[in-house]
Amino acid sequence: MSGQNASSAISSIERQKMTDQAKWFCAEQLTDNIRRIWEPHVHRFFRANLFHVIGKDADLIIDFGMGLAPLRPFLNIDIGKPVIALATHVHADHIGSFHEFEHRLGHAAEADGFAGMEDVVTLAHLFRELPQGVEQKPEPSFDQDDYAIHEAPLTTVLAENDTVDIGVSLYKVLHLPGHSPGSIGLLDETSGIFFSGDAIYDGTLVDDLPGCDKSAYRTTMRRLRDLDVSVAYGGHGAPMTRERMRTIANAYLDASAQR
Repeated sequence: MSGQNASSAISSIERQKMTDQAKWFCAEQLTDNIRRIWEPHVHRFFRANLFHVIGKDADLIIDFGMGLAPLRPFLNIDIGKPVIALATHVHADHIGSFHEFEHRLGHAAEADGFAGMEDVVTLAHLFRELPQGVEQKPEPSFDQDDYAIHEAPLTTVLAENDTVDIGVSLYKVLHLPGHSPGSIGLLDETSGIFFSGDAIYDGTLVDDLPGCDKSAYRTTMRRLRDLDVSVAYGGHGAPMTRERMRTIANAYLDASAQR
């Protein structure tokens, strides 16, 4: 094959990959520099929100879906621009494509989980066991029974009050355990924008999976109930106002008290 023909073939392959990714992911622009991404063909229990935050000095990617199709090419990040990849927790629906990024951040409590990606922490086996985990295959050879997550050791280990600076926004790390031991949120204290992961979202909150801690979750809910935010972007569901987030937190606390 000549160099020109090879180049044309490679270009065709790359174009097809981009078409496949565009079919697998959906996105909406939330603000001038924040985009929400999701996988519409994944079962709703595992259909998480991913966020691409465009900064001046770096782009921030928050959570990474199931990893059933390559995420990074879909993001269309400027060539050479630094990228910070941050996982709010280690569950399968948030870390599938985490390995695609060089600079990976997550909480210390789940550092071993990111390094090993074992089912006991990622809960990937729950997806393998789920009837019809996807509405359509991401590629013809996909077999749900073979689903596995690539190991993605953290390059930066986070703790409460650490900060993530992308030049336009400075995010404070909040440790919000309960849903998982290392669940974290990111708060821009200037704008009030809050990325809450699965600590809280507008939907049925989950506190009965392996690794959940209901006592810790109640403490987290009390903290979130009083948190000063302008908008909260959860790991699932629609954006929340401060009032909506407070309502969800209070509802969880009330239900917990009645158990």
